[in-house]
Amino acid sequence: MISINHLQKSFRSLRVIKDLTTTLPSGSVTAVIGPNGSGKTTLMKSIVGLVQPDSGSILVDGTTTINNPSSRMHIGYMSQVARYPENLTPTDLIQMVRGVRAGLTTDIADELITDMQLEDHIKKPMRALSGGTRQKVGAVIAFMFRPTTLLLDEPTAGLDPVVTERLKERISALRDGGTTILITSHVLSEIQELADRIIYLHEGLVMFDGAVNELLAQTGHTSLSKSVASIMSRELGGVQ
Repeated sequence: MISINHLQKSFRSLRVIKDLTTTLPSGSVTAVIGPNGSGKTTLMKSIVGLVQPDSGSILVDGTTTINNPSSRMHIGYMSQVARYPENLTPTDLIQMVRGVRAGLTTDIADELITDMQLEDHIKKPMRALSGGTRQKVGAVIAFMFRPTTLLLDEPTAGLDPVVTERLKERISALRDGGTTILITSHVLSEIQELADRIIYLHEGLVMFDGAVNELLAQTGHTSLSKSVASIMSRELGGVQ
């Protein structure tokens, strides 16, 4: 479970997250959606400890993540734009993660390498890999220890349909096993397929926080894309 209370974050004069409070239950997939610049990635990076909030608290399974690197031991994180040392290979990166998380016994990296169709690329330097292949490496690193908390920022970007389906199957399996999952994606049909809950952010403020079906009922649509377009129009001052 992730508990966030009165979280705030600014970058100089720009307030990116404004007094955000929410709880993400264990065994659920919560999707954070909203326009570009609404605070989605900053929220994820705050949870994983890559961004230092200005105020508020974040607890993952009862443990604070702020100024507490050890809290990341059971968190899997897949960033939208992964930056790796360009001279290292996927094998090198996986070994580094194994070293950092020594003691964890749920290592399924080899299984994931096969699942993500990475066998032919595992010894190549990262600089030689395409964007989609780098995304697959990020998936292996995020999923390899069956995390109890999983943060996925645009996880299927650049992936082919076969690997996309395999990744979605793994997301669903982890959720069913009790993992707390937070996901962002511009593919709203994908969110409708995977997510139990939606948090809609607009300029750092939570404009909706509830079940997917609740959002559909509130906007009177059957598709999530139309529902999101409806609330975006409302928040931007347009007409539904």
